[in-house]
Amino acid sequence: MTNPELLPRLAARAVEQAARVNPVVFLIGPRQSGKSTLLQGLARAQGREVLLLDDPDTRARVREDPLAVLEAGPPLVIDEIQREPALVLALKRAVDRMGTRRRRGHYLVTGSANPLTMKQVADSLTGRATYVRLRSMTRRETLGQAAAGAWDVLLAQPAERWVKALAALALPPADWREQVRAGGFPWPAVHLTHAKERTAWFASYIQAHLDRDVREITQIENALDYHRLMQAAALRIGGLLNQTELGRDTGLAQVQVHRWLALMETAFQLTRVSSFARNRTTRLIKAPKLYWFDAGLAMFLAGTSSPTGAHFENLVLSDLLSWSDHAGPHSAVTYWRTAGGREVDFVLEGPSGELLGIELKSGRSVRPADARHLREFVADRSKERAKGVLLYAGDRAIALYDRIVALPWWMVL
Repeated sequence: MTNPELLPRLAARAVEQAARVNPVVFLIGPRQSGKSTLLQGLARAQGREVLLLDDPDTRARVREDPLAVLEAGPPLVIDEIQREPALVLALKRAVDRMGTRRRRGHYLVTGSANPLTMKQVADSLTGRATYVRLRSMTRRETLGQAAAGAWDVLLAQPAERWVKALAALALPPADWREQVRAGGFPWPAVHLTHAKERTAWFASYIQAHLDRDVREITQIENALDYHRLMQAAALRIGGLLNQTELGRDTGLAQVQVHRWLALMETAFQLTRVSSFARNRTTRLIKAPKLYWFDAGLAMFLAGTSSPTGAHFENLVLSDLLSWSDHAGPHSAVTYWRTAGGREVDFVLEGPSGELLGIELKSGRSVRPADARHLREFVADRSKERAKGVLLYAGDRAIALYDRIVALPWWMVL
């Protein structure tokens, strides 16, 4: 059986690159996404000391004199820094004491809460830290490739050349439903093959999130209410975020819904996808769409036994975001929706301004009518040579319209 600790991750290269820029590199992502495994592997290769903040003795030593711990010896890996917030200010002091001889990449730090949303971190480490996000494992990562889907091929190549260009990169056919059930957390995605095992793992994960992650960020008044909101959000993946409806359905005040959704984002559980917003004449809806960090976890929270088309969207989104994180500073994933309700599931904006509309269909057959909104989007952005792809569960590539092709999802992911 494959050992997830030996599987290469797309973010590893980004960490190594970031370590050439600033003294502090944050590897951020949810609990159990593989952050510690990735950085401890680098620690072994680079002779780093590992500061495990799970260990009570280590935490006591840090609380007594955090600056002394940081400056005591070789380069460090600091695991789950949100457990000892005092280390943040100590990191700032340690870096500033380096003067003009900053040791780039000296501190590699993991965190299960987004430091960019924590004011103390953002203010203290500006200009001193680089942030790398570790997302749900992509399909290619679970199969031993440190890669996301072949989105760069679709952005760079004319639509009529896609099939030939993808042929050398495509993985074997697969069932997207099984991909959703497995999720992208390393342990259930790689090691667990039975539904009962995965259910037990996801249940323990949620409990750990409630008991530990959330309380390390802030105090919540009622864990049961918070959990109920998580379930309600998981039932609405792929839909426009409406906090009023969520509050009504859960019996929570809108201000509470707003605060707890932000908390879920800070803890890397929720993902919001913004609307496509370049200058154009069509009036577009501005509310974000709501997704979960991991499609398998979303399915568990919703209490559904069979994946839906929304889970298929969530699966593809996770891969898109993994690709976008490492494609360049100007890449982005958005969605397109008009005031009249015409919608394209996702829009991928490449680092040089390329545009790719992405429509998803969970069934095994496809018709030109399935791409009518995609066709409108491509026509609307014709001056920018936008293209469109419809990913579906079939096994043939089908040209639908000019610059729009239907492809089996597994040819890309």
